[in-house]
Amino acid sequence: MLLSDSLFVRLRLSFHLVPALIGCLTVVGVGPAEMRADDAVSSEPAMKVVFEEDFESGLDAWDVLDPKTWTLNEKDGNHTFAITARKSEYVPPVRSPFHVALVKDLEVGTVEISFRVRSTMDTGNHRDCCVFFNYVDDQHFYYVHLGAKPDPHSGQIMIVNEAPRLALTENEKPTPWDDEWHHVRVVRTVETGAIDVYFDDMETPHLSVVDKTFSKGRVGIGSFDDMNEFDDVVVRAR
Repeated sequence: MLLSDSLFVRLRLSFHLVPALIGCLTVVGVGPAEMRADDAVSSEPAMKVVFEEDFESGLDAWDVLDPKTWTLNEKDGNHTFAITARKSEYVPPVRSPFHVALVKDLEVGTVEISFRVRSTMDTGNHRDCCVFFNYVDDQHFYYVHLGAKPDPHSGQIMIVNEAPRLALTENEKPTPWDDEWHHVRVVRTVETGAIDVYFDDMETPHLSVVDKTFSKGRVGIGSFDDMNEFDDVVVRAR
């Protein structure tokens, strides 16, 4: 049977359109899948900066539990926040750090706290710096004790829960304090309970543990009973 010229042309055009139609269907089919994958990746909101402090504008953003033992230092035009004495007039209700400075008007759950710190006195094995987070009140909070030589009361991630501080970790790695500046970062993820602490090396945690006792609270810096100088505090949260 012979085909008319017009029918032959229509069939020929249809034949050439098939690959294009398949291509369109392929694109349409892949697009939503890719979008779903992207959505899954971005479903967890990124942390954003909620607090920054370089101490160039004073100390109005801080609640200090014993203001007499903290001061604003200045050297070569740069200001830092420093603990000036080992003994503090602040007496905690249970055994826990004596030098505590908390950020005002900020309560967060999942949080990253980073800052620079310099130990200004060598006090031996318990030479330390502390970082506070999920701080509910003076008897309910976590803190990191970056002590020079670890033991059950030094160089550990601690919890205070209506009782003297208790180590959540069994760390055996020393904290290499000297007279230089160091970089500290603490990451608390309430969804998983993870707590990761970094000291200078921002890739490999110096301390890690999982605990879900507290899920929200204030953040701060300080020491158990030592002298430190702090600068460039940044808090990120979601």
